[in-house]
Amino acid sequence: MRVVIAEDAVLLREGMAGLLLDHGYEVVGRCGDAEELLARVAVDPPDLVITDIRMPPTFTDEGARAAVQIRNRFPGVGVLVLSQHLETRFAVELVASGTGFGYLLKDRILAVEEFLDAVERVGSGGSALDPTVVARLLGPARDGAASDTLTAREREVLQLMAEGRSNAAIASALWLTERTVETHVRSIFLRLRLPASTTDHRRVLAVLAFLRLTGG
Repeated sequence: MRVVIAEDAVLLREGMAGLLLDHGYEVVGRCGDAEELLARVAVDPPDLVITDIRMPPTFTDEGARAAVQIRNRFPGVGVLVLSQHLETRFAVELVASGTGFGYLLKDRILAVEEFLDAVERVGSGGSALDPTVVARLLGPARDGAASDTLTAREREVLQLMAEGRSNAAIASALWLTERTVETHVRSIFLRLRLPASTTDHRRVLAVLAFLRLTGG
């Protein structure tokens, strides 16, 4: 898998590059700002872009805007966005954009296996959303009709779906069979009034539908 990394902090950028190289990835570009990232991707689109959400010169949303541009211009390129702080609004926008995206807090890089798993999923056209972000988005069950929309187990399944986990990974995490997970997924689609589908984007839409019901 060919990867371009955009991160202004040299030590972090080189650390990620070394980690990826050690695990068999091909790092084909290392950028220090969003403008350089966009130019590099335009010349030779990689399989995956890893970019900080805040980049020079203003350190506000340059990386975020570059990520959106890349997704619009090169839909086949996966984009994994890293953030030092929780950016819930942008995370929701990424969820809405469908598959081939990822959003992780930078602390997650220290959990090497989780980070590499996210890299692999996003680079292969799947999705990955930081568990901390998912917990903030879905939150605890609220009182009223919206909180009764899903059972406690279905909420657990939905949370793992939001992180981008496959049915097999959800089954392993919750100590369930894949057939049981499939049943829960179908039930979630039904309760949220979404037609059952095997596409990853339908799973993303389930998260968005739940957020609308709960006011998330």
